[in-house]
Amino acid sequence: MSTEMSKPAPRPGILDIAAYVPGKQHAPGVARVFKLSSNETPFGASPKAIEAFRNASGRLEQYPDGQAKELREAIAEVHGLNVANILCGSGSDELLSLICHTYLGPGDEGIVTEHGFLIYKIQIMAAGATPITVKEKDCIVDVDAILSGVTEKTKIVFIANPANPTGTYVPVSEIRRLHAGLPKHVILVLDAAYAEYVRRNDYEAGLELVSANQNVVMTRTFSKIYGLAALRIGWMYGPADIVDALNRIRPPFNMNTPALAAGAAAIRDRAFTEQAVVHNTLWLEKMTAALEALGLKVTPSVANFVLIHFPDSKGKSAIEADDFLTGRGYILRAVPAYGFPNSLRLSIGTEEANLGVIDALTEFMGRKA
Repeated sequence: MSTEMSKPAPRPGILDIAAYVPGKQHAPGVARVFKLSSNETPFGASPKAIEAFRNASGRLEQYPDGQAKELREAIAEVHGLNVANILCGSGSDELLSLICHTYLGPGDEGIVTEHGFLIYKIQIMAAGATPITVKEKDCIVDVDAILSGVTEKTKIVFIANPANPTGTYVPVSEIRRLHAGLPKHVILVLDAAYAEYVRRNDYEAGLELVSANQNVVMTRTFSKIYGLAALRIGWMYGPADIVDALNRIRPPFNMNTPALAAGAAAIRDRAFTEQAVVHNTLWLEKMTAALEALGLKVTPSVANFVLIHFPDSKGKSAIEADDFLTGRGYILRAVPAYGFPNSLRLSIGTEEANLGVIDALTEFMGRKA
């Protein structure tokens, strides 16, 4: 009997991975659409970043700088960091993937939290390791639950801070307590994609913890407040040994020239990003209050989105609300894959979009079942 396979087969475990499904982007039949499903900034990109992007388009025949020197220097300048400890990637997703493929293998475990970003679990499994999911407490990462989940097989712990899709955060004192309780060989990954929006005295993105330790890394993105999601730009700050290890398997030209130029210009345009922070802080409070006034539960958020929980009553569910809003041109993010089957995540948009959502939900909640 022949043992020859009839077609190529992926290695064991790959087909067990549930592929990441982005939120919808279109509302068929609707003349005007407000996309509030991907936590994109309503301000777009900095004019300086756009200018840098256009200028870079004049040398598309040349390979990009494989060391991302200009972008790394801009990041180091703005954050006061050692440029040698910065690694850039095609979105923070690539960096999370590199971490997993460098430090995980069959028999290893990576810890994720109950409502954590789905990419963590995907990349752990892609590396052949096993994801261990621990419970959160009231939609907030539970440090004690994570520490209880650590075994001799644990190699990485992933924390999104602030978290997505909840918008909650872990105070720096708890992050430090978590790190102190981890074995020295376990890497603590702090995903700070929304750090620029946070205005809390007890929050830190992770820079100081990285600087003082050999087993902590922090990842950031240009896809949110900098408005460069289309260009896929991310960066990591980490110990020299981890940066060196990741560089050994990183594709040599993993970022394109226009992205490198636009990213450097964007992070230096602090006045532009501060404008986005002021707008978000104002509307985060306004939207939360308006949604709660409609009888909806909203998880307290420090990011640029809110998680809205709908009643279980007939005619008022998240699925029905999603259909109702989409029909009026407002696209929100359904989040059943994150453990919230009756919730929608709403990105803070322009004033027009925000008020429009409130008007539409007022109509929706006032309907008879």
